[in-house]
Amino acid sequence: MLINQKKCVGCGNCVAICPMGAIYVDPQKSRATINDDACVECGTCFRGMSTETLNPTFVRTVRKVAKFLRFRFEPEPDVCPTGSFEMNELEMPRLIRQIFSDPVVEHKSTGIKGRGTEEVKTNDVSLRVGTNEVGYTIEFGRPGVGVKFSEIQEMTRTLAQHNITFEGNNPITHLMTDVKTGDLRADILDERILSAIVEIKTKIDTVEEVLQVVSEVNERIDTVTAVGVSTRCNDSGNDETLAPLLEDLGYNFSRAKTNLGLGRVTNTIKLNKAKESAQ
Repeated sequence: MLINQKKCVGCGNCVAICPMGAIYVDPQKSRATINDDACVECGTCFRGMSTETLNPTFVRTVRKVAKFLRFRFEPEPDVCPTGSFEMNELEMPRLIRQIFSDPVVEHKSTGIKGRGTEEVKTNDVSLRVGTNEVGYTIEFGRPGVGVKFSEIQEMTRTLAQHNITFEGNNPITHLMTDVKTGDLRADILDERILSAIVEIKTKIDTVEEVLQVVSEVNERIDTVTAVGVSTRCNDSGNDETLAPLLEDLGYNFSRAKTNLGLGRVTNTIKLNKAKESAQ
């Protein structure tokens, strides 16, 4: 993202808009400036503010006169009075910031916008997590903290050593150079994004080990981590495996989501295997 310094009048309305705190008013220039390292190219400042097209010279003059007469003249909040924000052309590896942070940009790997993952919300038709399996969503960076890919790699590398399976239809998995080791592309490791989700699954007896690993890695990385754990309910709609296990481990949890798929099953291969094992 760019701020056209010829148009900016330093009103500061954009500072509070940025979810990463990457925008500040430079007191030396009296212009808004973007910290490129902190910016995740989410586009919130560009789309989240109303835009006016006032003449910058006129606005600056009025503000100077107002300052001289000791009263303030400020544009309305959430308005860029001169339309100074501009989308810039991004190339890799910087482009990866926009792909993961801008909610209107679609991930080519999954066809989903934003963080690019369905998580397990379509499990009733996709059968990604089966009976006696547990799916995990490990989310990094929200709210308003962000995460570097090097920090995500710290987690994926460690998890890869513990008999887990990375979800194939996930943007982070698509960026791995080796799913066996959890290594990500070297050229993106220093890039910062708004948030991302790593998806894995294991057998039910590995839950304690995985949660312990996530907790230990979380102490080593400079971001916020949130973990979602899910399993497939039985025919009565009850969870008789995961919930008791989490209680025994001392975790406080709530049944946050129950997803009911009303469409046709898309994972026909897994469906056929399930039918064969049931016979």
